[in-house]
Amino acid sequence: MLNSLPTHPQGSRGIDPGICSEVTKMAEKVQKVGVERVQGFLYYIDKQGDVSRAKMARGGKKGGKPEKVAKAGVKKQSGFLYFLDKKGDISRAKMVNA
Repeated sequence: MLNSLPTHPQGSRGIDPGICSEVTKMAEKVQKVGVERVQGFLYYIDKQGDVSRAKMARGGKKGGKPEKVAKAGVKKQSGFLYFLDKKGDISRAKMVNA
């Protein structure tokens, strides 16, 4: 019975292995900041290109006002998503439909 199930021609996740080999990296590091994260806060890159954080809303409680964590002054380019990576540095990834 299991053998009668159709298999996806591009693998189990629907990703063509030929396309995956063309992607060399997902994101590039823009600036080293080294921000240490605190649990319960949402970290993001604000309009001025600095790292800010806001308390996350939980269980009916509203979130907090944003506060600047580090001044970086990154100049953003359109077509990229800017974020704080695992090491606490500012990185960017190209948006597909931008």
